[in-house]
Amino acid sequence: MRKNIKSVLIILLVFCISCTDKKEVKEKKKNIVFILVDDLGWKDLGYTGSTFYESPNIDALSRESIQFTNAYASSSVCSPSRAAILTGKHPARVGITDWIPGTRLKNTKLTTPEDLHELPLKELTLAEVFKSNGYKTFFAGKWHLGSEGYYPENQGFDINKGGYDKGGPRGGGYYPPYKNPKLKDGPKDEYLTDRLTTESINFLDTIDHSSPFLLYLSFYTVHEKIQANNEFIDKFEDKLKHVESQEKSYRKEGNGITTLSQLNAKYASMVYAMDNNVGRLIKKLKEKGLYENTTLVFTSDNGSLTTLYKKRNKKAPTAVLPLRAGKGWLYEGGIRVPLLIKPSNYLGEARISEQPVVGHDFYPTLLAIAGIERDATIPIDGVDLSPILQKNKSLDREELFWHFPHYHGSGWEPGAAIRQGKWKLIEFYETNTVELYNLTEDISESNDLSLKHPEIATSLQNRLHELQKSMNANRVTINPNYNTTIPEGTY
Repeated sequence: MRKNIKSVLIILLVFCISCTDKKEVKEKKKNIVFILVDDLGWKDLGYTGSTFYESPNIDALSRESIQFTNAYASSSVCSPSRAAILTGKHPARVGITDWIPGTRLKNTKLTTPEDLHELPLKELTLAEVFKSNGYKTFFAGKWHLGSEGYYPENQGFDINKGGYDKGGPRGGGYYPPYKNPKLKDGPKDEYLTDRLTTESINFLDTIDHSSPFLLYLSFYTVHEKIQANNEFIDKFEDKLKHVESQEKSYRKEGNGITTLSQLNAKYASMVYAMDNNVGRLIKKLKEKGLYENTTLVFTSDNGSLTTLYKKRNKKAPTAVLPLRAGKGWLYEGGIRVPLLIKPSNYLGEARISEQPVVGHDFYPTLLAIAGIERDATIPIDGVDLSPILQKNKSLDREELFWHFPHYHGSGWEPGAAIRQGKWKLIEFYETNTVELYNLTEDISESNDLSLKHPEIATSLQNRLHELQKSMNANRVTINPNYNTTIPEGTY
């Protein structure tokens, strides 16, 4: 009898311990790792179709993530996209619609609006919300959302390694001297991409399993200047010799020239170095037993640099065919980006979602994943993607739109765009014209259907204007000093 009672007590004790363990696992806060690459194109990775660039670690991540094939940046340039990610708001609502400080041209038909040169401190950032909910917050890399007083440490990040007002590497570029007030120089052979990952890994070494964290790794790569990684350049120069056709091809795009071929060994070495560092970070997460309970997001801030203003007499380094144009443009090449999300404790295999999503969706999505209640009194424009991640459900959203009323060094002239289902309309302010495309049948945006379907074009244009008005979007004006007798717009 006593033996039986003892056995029952042991079973009950084991059961209680098991229940406690399950409760602790259930209540354990989920970690967030957000990897943002600068100017990485939709076709710049192996898993998205590149045959010259190589990305084995990201390709491996794609096989255990949800792959979004219709993912968009909030803007075709960096600062607006970055502001949208951190606030959940459309760039037009934030008031940052151009890269900081923006392109200023001489003698243009339109006067572009002045917008903010820093992310306002009044905005409640993703980092501030996570920090107030007990998370350690870490930032490394490109910031480009304001000068001193508006740095990452002023916007909710406990630690800032390398984030300041500049949009690209200075000094020695991707090798020291960095001339970065937020990043001390390393050895002369240190590559900036490696260094930022090392700083991120060092941060992870301070983490124990009871400390949830938000790690935001914002690579400067593959932003100009295009500078080879010395460790990998020989690999791709040799690979280039074996490419069947090495003839570089280009296409005119308005006032720009678009590169149509991926044949740049320097750029390939930068992509490969970035991928190598994504692998290093994932390896560290696994070694510390943090990977499973971590949601990992990998994406880009805008399309890749495929198109440049033709008068600059310089060719862009990469291509994103079949997409049209690139960074700066509101054609698909400028705004469609790679996106992988590996949810915490994700047991599924690779899954492809074709639903259109956008950069300002990350804010509500990451809060929902972490179980953090959002302040409903603060308006945001992003939509929680959890239904897609967890149950593969559809989103309740009818359209996406982009607002870029500025000139850009890619040859883009002020305009805006809207996507509604399969239809996409682009409005050009200088010519007061629109173009309409069926993205389901014409992802290359080569067949303008605005004359064939004027009713659809008009409806989309009206809706675009409604959305802009609802956010008090800034606008262009006619330049009264425009002179037709002198050269227009020099960059």
